[in-house]
Amino acid sequence: MPYRLDERLTFPHPSLADEDGLLAVGGDLSSERLLLAYEHGIFPWYSDETPILWYAPTERFVLYPDEIKISKSMRQFMRHSRLTVQVDQCFQEVIAACASKARVGQDGTWITEDMQNAYIKLHELGFAHSVETYDENGHLVGGLYGIQVGGVFCGESMFSHVANASKLAFIHLCQHADLQLIDCQVYTDHLASLGAKMISGDVYYDLLQQQNLNPHAF
Repeated sequence: MPYRLDERLTFPHPSLADEDGLLAVGGDLSSERLLLAYEHGIFPWYSDETPILWYAPTERFVLYPDEIKISKSMRQFMRHSRLTVQVDQCFQEVIAACASKARVGQDGTWITEDMQNAYIKLHELGFAHSVETYDENGHLVGGLYGIQVGGVFCGESMFSHVANASKLAFIHLCQHADLQLIDCQVYTDHLASLGAKMISGDVYYDLLQQQNLNPHAF
């Protein structure tokens, strides 16, 4: 049975999550509550049809940046591509593109309007970041966003309008941001092919407790 949150700024311990990772229900998306959640390995994931649901999976799908796998074909693409990567230039556009991305087996999006507004606020405070891919005409064609907790980047979502655009942004994140770990949250074959793997929640939480939650600039 998930813990029901009230107006108090608190969460139950992540170890109390059910087998699906659901820990708590309710609360709000204030910057203070979101930062407290990420600091303890908890993240919101819900839809407009449900109350706010907070998750803390017992296993985490993560990637250590120095273990990223870049295929031969991707290396060739990177050498010849005219796509370019920048960071924190259009966070609002990136999260909107992620929200509008069609996903197999899903109707609508979990990145609700309230979620978008909450993460835009975190970006303005220096805690949420975007990595963007642009074509040769300067058009945004891919990217990702997430929350940084010290050396841990909690990836939220990514999108791609052209082949390899989101992958290029992810590789840039691994190679150019000073990170110890990228939390990918939900398993995908795409990220597994890049080297992401499952680790225990205990290992993840131990690393998270060593981080300092401060605004960062990529």
